[in-house]
Amino acid sequence: MAVYWASLSPDYYCKDEEAKATGEWTLLCRAVARRSPTQGMATGSEAVKPAEAVLEWHKQDSKRMLHAVYRVGDLDRTIKYYTECFGMKLLRKRDVPDEKYTNAFLGFGPEDTNFALELTYNYGVVKYDIGEGFGHFGIANEDVYKLAEHIKSKGGNITREPGLVKGGSTVIAFAQDPDGYRFALIQRAEIHDPLCQVMLRVGDLERSIKFYEKALGMKLLMKKDVPDYKHTIAKLGCAEEDKATVLELIYNYGVTEYSKGNAYAQVAIGTNDVYKSAEAVDLATKELGGKILRQPGPLPGINTKIASFVDPDGWKVVLVDHADFLKELH
Repeated sequence: MAVYWASLSPDYYCKDEEAKATGEWTLLCRAVARRSPTQGMATGSEAVKPAEAVLEWHKQDSKRMLHAVYRVGDLDRTIKYYTECFGMKLLRKRDVPDEKYTNAFLGFGPEDTNFALELTYNYGVVKYDIGEGFGHFGIANEDVYKLAEHIKSKGGNITREPGLVKGGSTVIAFAQDPDGYRFALIQRAEIHDPLCQVMLRVGDLERSIKFYEKALGMKLLMKKDVPDYKHTIAKLGCAEEDKATVLELIYNYGVTEYSKGNAYAQVAIGTNDVYKSAEAVDLATKELGGKILRQPGPLPGINTKIASFVDPDGWKVVLVDHADFLKELH
């Protein structure tokens, strides 16, 4: 998550196997070890919390999807495409020459209220493998026909012309950016945030639903079986779909694993307390699979508190202390 690394000393970095392939720097494991050995952990004098008490935190928390992180081969080209074709705004951009990467945040509104896309360009890496598991980002618009024509007029690629969803009443289209990332254009009369969804494919939909409900307290907003296309769709969110960006999960009949490539990285979710939220994630991983990658705690140098984990399908999520996130922005 490059935005949280930019101000750290090079002593805190090393290259892992993925970094060897992409050139991207990752936090050195000993940076985690420098936090207090008991920080965020139960001590011998503390009673172990029952599961009900841990999960009760979800009702008190105000989680929000902050941004999705992924890699691109030409940052300026992608910024131009998103601003001219989709109408996004460049919210901020940061170059880190010592670590040989640049990242940029784009979206339709300020990051303290809207979902954003964090693009990472690693010096000299011009191509990535998107894999089969990542699906698309969703953009809501009042007139998808008009938007698709605008995209084409700017030289953009429409891979599915506007029209009704088969058997439904929603008008959609699909666009593809220069790196191959797909964007679903979804017609809606009322729009909270145009960046309305992140779609990922999973191998066991029921397991994934239970995981996100337990780990993050997300609500199951919709579930629909589509036999004609041999898949089932579920939407989960931290709030209702008309008020927040949501996670759309798709299970294709009989497919239990997907290649993930090295392009898409993760989703960041804000929370009021990364320690309490990580306790719920720990419960979910023990029951349903997945793994905590980084125990909750402050990042050296900037003190933003984060935790990270992967779900049972290997999709990565980073929890970010919401108050710390707002301090970074302002």
